[in-house]
Amino acid sequence: MTQTVDLPLPATRSAENKLVGGVCFAHFVSHYYIMLLAPLFVFVREDYGVSYTELGLALTAFNVTSTMLQTPMGFLVDRVSARVVLIAGLLLSAIAFAIAGLVHSFWVFVVMFGVAGLGNTAYHPADYALLSQHVAPERLGRVFSFHTFAGMAGNAATPPTLLYLYAVAGWRGAFLAAAALGLVAALVLAWQGEPTPPVKAAKARRSDTAAASPEGWRLLLSPPILINLVFFVMLSFCTGGLNNYLVVGLGALHATPLAVANTALTALLIMSAVGVLAGGILAGRTLRHGMVAACGLLATAAVCMLVGLVDFNALTLVLMMAAAGFCSGVTMPSRDMIVRAVTPPGAYGRVFGFVSTGFNIAGIVSPTIFGQLLDHGHPRAMFLFMAACALLAITTVVISTTRKRAV
Repeated sequence: MTQTVDLPLPATRSAENKLVGGVCFAHFVSHYYIMLLAPLFVFVREDYGVSYTELGLALTAFNVTSTMLQTPMGFLVDRVSARVVLIAGLLLSAIAFAIAGLVHSFWVFVVMFGVAGLGNTAYHPADYALLSQHVAPERLGRVFSFHTFAGMAGNAATPPTLLYLYAVAGWRGAFLAAAALGLVAALVLAWQGEPTPPVKAAKARRSDTAAASPEGWRLLLSPPILINLVFFVMLSFCTGGLNNYLVVGLGALHATPLAVANTALTALLIMSAVGVLAGGILAGRTLRHGMVAACGLLATAAVCMLVGLVDFNALTLVLMMAAAGFCSGVTMPSRDMIVRAVTPPGAYGRVFGFVSTGFNIAGIVSPTIFGQLLDHGHPRAMFLFMAACALLAITTVVISTTRKRAV
């Protein structure tokens, strides 16, 4: 079977920029929703009079639903309009959080987080399908970096805005305001429309899709796609572990003062965002995305290992974590380009939906792994485990970039 080449759709730059802006706004909202409960956790628990474990069921419902249904949602994206699916996901999430804020019932609250998890399944498959179909290849790496940066901005914006809204209107008012944000994003996407390819280009694309895109699970279970799934899992173990367990891990291992550990985490998060933008520029100037990702992951692994072995002074620790954040951020646009390189035309929704479940898999499993290591007095092993995951991720990158497009 001959390898097909994606045909760039000749939409105007203005229409392309509007679409990219709308998709990035949707990704901002998706990450805002992922973080929605964290800043308000204590207040919601007190209101319902439940335990931390019981309230955690809401997050479990969200993640389990996302894990189980994101791949089927990817199939749907490839069969119908990705923009329509994305709008539907935004509306479903907004409705779920509005009901969670309006109805005074703990079990309705948990169920609505499960419904929001269903809405969450639309974002990655639809986002990447839209960007891959409508952005010229030479600009795609930078656009992927904007997309990832928008998600990071959503994470960063959640705590301060929700705590302000809580002070003004309580946690229920904060949920309603968050629901309104999703409604606005859906209206923006509905209003701006979607660039339409000329008839000739559309027919050529459909022909390529029919010839190159295997049906069903045969594509997803092919070695190149499975390798990228493992890549996402390993990457999430490393970066998610640093984001969520750096402060407590440093305290347990080196008795690092809380202020210093939080400063190191802040440096990590800020420089991750900067690294994503730098990685987008780099991805647009090279085709060696595997090399970029491998170098970034190697630097991240080295920092994890060194921090696990050596008790650095405050300044050195902050600088090292800033470097780790920058290097891990640089890998993100190349990560997306690596997945796109092994994806046949017309299969972006299902493939990106499938490999993105790696984030959810790691999110479900990692709390047990890191929690056990900390509870049994092995914080050093936690940092070494993250380093090992980064090195395993490099292995998947090498294998993936030496294989051909999935067939």
